[in-house]
Amino acid sequence: MSDGELASYSLVELALDRLSREILSGRVEPGQRLVEEQLTRQLGISRGPLREALRLLAQQGLVEHIPRRGARVATLSDEDVQELYEIRDLLERHVAAALPKVLDLTGLRGAVEVMRKATETGDRFAIAEAHRRFHVEVVALSGNRQLTALFESILVRLQLYMAVNLAREAEVADAADGVRRHERLLDAVESGDPATIGEALSRHGGRAYLAQ
Repeated sequence: MSDGELASYSLVELALDRLSREILSGRVEPGQRLVEEQLTRQLGISRGPLREALRLLAQQGLVEHIPRRGARVATLSDEDVQELYEIRDLLERHVAAALPKVLDLTGLRGAVEVMRKATETGDRFAIAEAHRRFHVEVVALSGNRQLTALFESILVRLQLYMAVNLAREAEVADAADGVRRHERLLDAVESGDPATIGEALSRHGGRAYLAQ
């Protein structure tokens, strides 16, 4: 890769990281237009790297390209969100029913710790990322890498709405509620009992997050 290609790739990574953070933190809401002229000025890059970053975000399901109207943050209907949560629940319960006897809970504990610290500092992106990482780590306990990758792709799309709802929830509820919910789920997973984990998943409250 030449120096020019490397520089261009670095700019794509920069744009991808910045836009991902804006979208997945809920600062840019589903359906909001992504105006190229504004973004190139904000990011200090040209249209080429920006368009490549938008293309990659579209592959992740975070951005939609509308003919003759440009790009916008992806949207999901209430039905889409409900179906994605149903898939999330199904996969988590599948894993819970067949957990190995010896569990490495380092990833789960790490996600909760990041969540706790991010909640204390009010870092919305880190909070949303920690929520997603926790659930990915639950499924990763299965040892099935393909299942984990599929599950993570589902959660990335759900995070579009989770981030917005987490911000709204923070206005009316104790900011630490999310941490406590995940601590209870961690305790259930640590028990290794499928019935206990299933009950904890049912109480976890994911389906309260619906598209608005």
